[in-house]
Amino acid sequence: MSTRPDFERLLRGAALRVTAPRLAVLTAVHDHPHSDTDSIISAVRQNHGAVSHQAVYDVLRALTSAGLLRRIQPTGSVARYETRVGDNHHHLVCRSCGVIADVDCATGSAPCMTASDDHGFEIDETEVIFWGLCPTCLASAQSEQIP
Repeated sequence: MSTRPDFERLLRGAALRVTAPRLAVLTAVHDHPHSDTDSIISAVRQNHGAVSHQAVYDVLRALTSAGLLRRIQPTGSVARYETRVGDNHHHLVCRSCGVIADVDCATGSAPCMTASDDHGFEIDETEVIFWGLCPTCLASAQSEQIP
């Protein structure tokens, strides 16, 4: 895991009050990137005791709106959350097991931000999802094909 940011400072910088549920959710998402809501609730409860579903949903919404969390929802998947925000990175998704991995833009400064035709939009974010099989699922699929 990467070094944990100063979540109290981040909350204050986003003009949000520092509360135990907000700190708990930020910690859970940081420690388990690309987690769904149920996984986040479980992690929060494991480390901080009883917290209602609604409280976690409210915190996720507030932190996402404040730009402290990023919500992604690959086709066919529930919403997932991560603390890696503001860098225009993309995701790899396994079609078999659903594991998600981060992938940086390939070259230059946010190359995916230039659309072939922007239709008059002012583009401020791009979402690219690469689909395929993770190494574990690929190895499993290949071993099933061997007679």
